[in-house]
Amino acid sequence: MNSADVAFCVNTRGGDTLLEAIDLVKCYGPVRALDEFSLHVDAGEIVGLVGHNGAGKTTFVEIVSYLTRPDSGHVTIDGKPPSAVKGQVGVAPQHIALYPSVSVREHLELFGKLAGLRGQALTTAIDDIVVALRLGDFIDRHAAVLSGGQQRRTQAATALIHRPALLLLDEPTAGADLETRQAMLDVVKQRAGEGAAVVYTTHYLPELTELKATIAVVRNGRVIARGTHEELVDGLPGEVQLTFDNEEEITVSTTHPANTLIDLLSREDRPISTVDVRNPSLDDLYRSLAVSNAP
Repeated sequence: MNSADVAFCVNTRGGDTLLEAIDLVKCYGPVRALDEFSLHVDAGEIVGLVGHNGAGKTTFVEIVSYLTRPDSGHVTIDGKPPSAVKGQVGVAPQHIALYPSVSVREHLELFGKLAGLRGQALTTAIDDIVVALRLGDFIDRHAAVLSGGQQRRTQAATALIHRPALLLLDEPTAGADLETRQAMLDVVKQRAGEGAAVVYTTHYLPELTELKATIAVVRNGRVIARGTHEELVDGLPGEVQLTFDNEEEITVSTTHPANTLIDLLSREDRPISTVDVRNPSLDDLYRSLAVSNAP
């Protein structure tokens, strides 16, 4: 067994954890892309990875999908090394990776067969994903002539077609139109509901709210915060803004917007034209942990 193989060890953790990464380190020359990166994802859970460019999100996806090896640390998928469970993983990389002269249908047939689907099982899987991701209008077009959103949906379909136990979706809606974004979110929620573990990297934070994802914030190659939306934004400031009839405004930063609003209204006797209450959001979390403190 060589040193690269040692990095992938057998998972001894019990429970429903499907993906476990412990203390991953990956260096590219002087750049430490991952620095003791640790994360676990349970079956049926969607984990949203957020962080600035270069934080290590894509490197983590590449290691889990067995496209590269860690220098140290280990990964297990359903208790096995990534090399032993390729058929249980679906990967949609950040950059489009389709064959320009191959049709959407032919892509689905190819990736379905690579995952072991044959005959009626393959036909049914293609039919299901075509409906789920709304591919029917361009199923027989070559990838080269598809719009950006259509390419995104096709690429996601190649990762989803065999209903893998683990989905790795790296910026799956980057640059996508509204139809593509909604189709993608609907399918991800459905698959997680069926028991798939999902790792979903994105810069579009409202998607994670819609997906009801747990969130892992990545900075400098490691996870620096992990929890639900509510847990992570607790204590972050929101805003209350009052606009009066004379167009004067009052804006107050507060960790308790509702209470602050009640207090302001009780002390103001001037006519108010508008009230705006903004609770702390994932954008606030992203800025506080991943952007403002980035090197």
